Amino acid sequence: QVQLVESGGGLVQAGGSLRLSCTAAGGTFVGYAVGWFRQAPRKEREFVAGISWSGGRPYYADFVEGRFTISIDNAKNTVYLQMNSLKPEDTAIYYCAAQTYGSSSSLARSRADAWGQGTPVTVSS
Repeated sequence: QVQLVESGGGLVQAGGSLRLSCTAAGGTFVGYAVGWFRQAPRKEREFVAGISWSGGRPYYADFVEGRFTISIDNAKNTVYLQMNSLKPEDTAIYYCAAQTYGSSSSLARSRADAWGQGTPVTVSS
């Protein structure tokens, strides 16, 4: 099973940007769908974005509203989540997830096979 390591979280002011990274430690994303979820305090974990290891059209949650971009660099075994125009309501722990033989949208509907440890994002107003 792929091991996922996230980085890039931090504190940013509203309107700012952050780029999260998710690396497949000791392996690759070949054959996986990879995505991002988030969990805010006192809320359930929710899907943010997903992409197939082969690229293609990513899939986003409605609340992203064109502010986030997910991408994959197979040469670096890394998936990125570029987050722009951040809002205080984007404050959450962000988790990377991977699903065997999934598609860009399948992580939004069905169980992931692997999770990272999470990276915190705090957006101040």
